Amino acid sequence: MTDTYSSPTPGQRSGSTMVSSADVNGTAVYSPTGDHLGQIDHLMIDKVSGQIAYAVMSFGGFLGVGANEHPVPWKKLTYDTDLGGFVTDITQDQLTDAPAWGDNWYEDRDYQRRNYDYYGVSPYWI
Repeated sequence: MTDTYSSPTPGQRSGSTMVSSADVNGTAVYSPTGDHLGQIDHLMIDKVSGQIAYAVMSFGGFLGVGANEHPVPWKKLTYDTDLGGFVTDITQDQLTDAPAWGDNWYEDRDYQRRNYDYYGVSPYWI
C-alpha cells in the first residue's frame, strides 16, 4: 500500500516514520515480555511546546466494559515494529495503583509532577 494516509495497523503508517495521532488511538500496549497491558485511548499534547505529554491508556475490563483509563507519560512508551504496538516497563499493578486523577488533571501541575515521579521519569516540561 503506497497511500501514506492509509494505516495498515493502528499506530503504523506505511512508508513513513511519522504517525497521525488518530492512528495511535487504539494501538496496543505490551509489557517487555509481550503481555498485552491495554491500549492507547488518546494522546495529550502540550499546546505551547507541541510535545506529547501523555498517552491516556485504557486497561482492564472485558471487551471494553469496566476498563480503566490512566495518563501515562509518553516517555514510558517505545514503539515496537514487530509487535505493531507500544512496549512499556509499567506493570499492571503500577497502572492499577497509579495516583488518582480528577476531571482537570491536565491543568494540575502538582498531579502531573506526582504522575511523572510515580513512573520515574523527568517531566516533559523540564
